[in-house]
Amino acid sequence: MAEIIWQGSSSFASGQTPYGFYDSDTEFSGSSNNSVDKFADWAGKRLGHPIMSVELQSGSFYACYEEAITEYSAQVNQFNIKDNLLHLTGQATGSNITHKRVTPTLGRSVFLSKQYGTEAGVGGDVPYYSGSISIISGSQTYDLNSLYADVSESGASIEVKRIFHEATPAMQRFFDPYATTGYGTLNTVEGFGFGNYSPAVSFTLMPLFEDLLRVQAIELNDSIRKSSYSFELRNNKIRIFPDPGEDTTLWFEYIKTSDRDNPLITEYSGSANVVSDYSNVPYDNMEYKFINDVGKQWIRKYALALCKELLGMIRSKYGSIPIPNAETSLDGDTLRSEAAAEKETLITQLREMLEQTSRRALLEADKDEAEFLQEKLNKVPYPIYIG
Repeated sequence: MAEIIWQGSSSFASGQTPYGFYDSDTEFSGSSNNSVDKFADWAGKRLGHPIMSVELQSGSFYACYEEAITEYSAQVNQFNIKDNLLHLTGQATGSNITHKRVTPTLGRSVFLSKQYGTEAGVGGDVPYYSGSISIISGSQTYDLNSLYADVSESGASIEVKRIFHEATPAMQRFFDPYATTGYGTLNTVEGFGFGNYSPAVSFTLMPLFEDLLRVQAIELNDSIRKSSYSFELRNNKIRIFPDPGEDTTLWFEYIKTSDRDNPLITEYSGSANVVSDYSNVPYDNMEYKFINDVGKQWIRKYALALCKELLGMIRSKYGSIPIPNAETSLDGDTLRSEAAAEKETLITQLREMLEQTSRRALLEADKDEAEFLQEKLNKVPYPIYIG
């Protein structure tokens, strides 16, 4: 005959909970520490058994207890996800991190800094490409979109990062025989005050700043007396200076705009299997045996509130029951309101406790402790040492 109401005892077997999340957990249903049957016995007595009839079956207690554990796990995991999401984004989703320590790293900061490195040309995760166009004597303006992007990148948008259009380095013109007229190199050396020395025959060891001063002098001379090597770049249309006197090749480096503006860039292979947001952070239901006694007490109280809510729903089906010459009222509505208040209180207490143990709160507490300790140590008299 099927069980109608709570008889005062139960014997749990695997498969009697709706989802079976914890059926194989030895702490939940093991022979030595059968928590689920102990909870059913405790909750039945808390609801009035055996003085009063409790219109619940053992399966009802099992379902409420399983839901309470799952709710506790969900609340803690939600907090952990919020606290650790910044450090877990981009990590593989295949590994369950429930009950595991998450150590903050600089990986996220470095990953973001690479975007600045790309723009500054000193690193980053966007590839640089090299390209060139032909420069025609007498023509200063060139459209890189039509001459290069449309041809070499199939019309894709490019962004030029560097243009190699510079004068010959001044260092190469120290002994340039064509830098002056007349005596060539000798005249150049004479101009710098070294006319008594022949560069092909004798040498003088000079300090390094002498070379730097000569380089600066040559560059200043070029910028004042010659046409400076420069360019203007607007909307990938380049105008080069000075006016080309001969046909040559202009080289440049560029990136594809689609690479730089791609928000799905990742430094991990298999980017489809990494943490992207709150929904796929790999926190699963906790293992019941690893939950401490504080958590288990919360679970028991929450499960009792669920049982009270369920019993209230059952008793609310009939507001009163007729008896000889009178009728008796049932307390279904009262049980439901009490259960709702108890559940809300327990959830609020748990969330407040989790917030007080967040990474930020713990760091602030550690800072306060260090400051208080330093203040206390400052009041300790310093010993006087006599040598």
